[in-house]
Amino acid sequence: MRHAVFLRFFLPTALAMLTFIALPIVSVLVQSVYAPHERVVVEVENCTPFGCTKSTVIDQDATRKLQKERPLGRFVGGDIYVDRSHLAFAELARAWEGAATWHEFGRRLMTLPFYKALVFTLTYMLFVTPLSIMLGFFVALAVNALPRLLRGPTIFFSLLPMIVTPLVGALILFWMVDSRGIIGSAVQWLAGDDNLSLKASTSLTWIMLIVYGTWSTAPFAFVVYYAGLQTVPQDTLESAMLDGATRWHRIRYIVLPHLLPLTTFMFLIKIMDNFRVFEPIVSFNASAHAQSLSYFIYSDLAGETRLLSSAAATSVLTVAGVLVLLSPVLVRTWRQFGKA
Repeated sequence: MRHAVFLRFFLPTALAMLTFIALPIVSVLVQSVYAPHERVVVEVENCTPFGCTKSTVIDQDATRKLQKERPLGRFVGGDIYVDRSHLAFAELARAWEGAATWHEFGRRLMTLPFYKALVFTLTYMLFVTPLSIMLGFFVALAVNALPRLLRGPTIFFSLLPMIVTPLVGALILFWMVDSRGIIGSAVQWLAGDDNLSLKASTSLTWIMLIVYGTWSTAPFAFVVYYAGLQTVPQDTLESAMLDGATRWHRIRYIVLPHLLPLTTFMFLIKIMDNFRVFEPIVSFNASAHAQSLSYFIYSDLAGETRLLSSAAATSVLTVAGVLVLLSPVLVRTWRQFGKA
């Protein structure tokens, strides 16, 4: 393909990426180093027949003039990134110096809002990413081994978590884990505690969110793996069977290496998606026990006082976190591509 033809073909995509991805990221980065202007306060004297009193009021005209002159706000550089709501280096150093054990340091760390959200986000991603991929792979193997007559209905039921609206699926599980629901009642019976509630326990809430995340995202891995299984060379599989290879050996030495590029691709997608977890927390109303970085951004933007600069700083840190997590896979892929 000629360079001119390729440029004409790629130009619409490049413009869309620039408009909807690059420019918003630059805008968020700029906003993260500016803070809202402080209110202009003036002292006024109020006099009555009984005497005069002084009070401070906000000068609305001066405040609006200041906002008009510098609409971005006042430049603070990286101060927002290191305040207590974000990286909190000063508080982190004090927690490290004052903690006698790792457990105490972790307990103090969880009092800092950003690190509390980061710990849940990483925990969710580290569990849901491999579990959903493994579950999708095993389901794809099972469906691929079924007779053709049964594959259609089985594929349909396997895709139900993707077909059902995420909010509806989360609400169904939310009702099931209630103390009056089937799962909640079963947990109480197994634990022998009628007062045990999945919604009232932080650890059980995290487990519930991880289970839901695995269940709701596994169909994507199933679809990708099932399509990949159709491309496995049948001649190689038949030769392995004639040589006496068991099913496990065929999967380990033929199927898994063949599907390795798909696995790398899914890890990239899953890491990005799971690091931005947000909907399960809202659907389960679990913000009292679990807050992710995305929910942290949502909290800054909600309510009457919108903390745009704080939300922008958290967004930049989230993007940086995704890049750090993806860097090993991207470097490995780059090296393989360079060798090829």
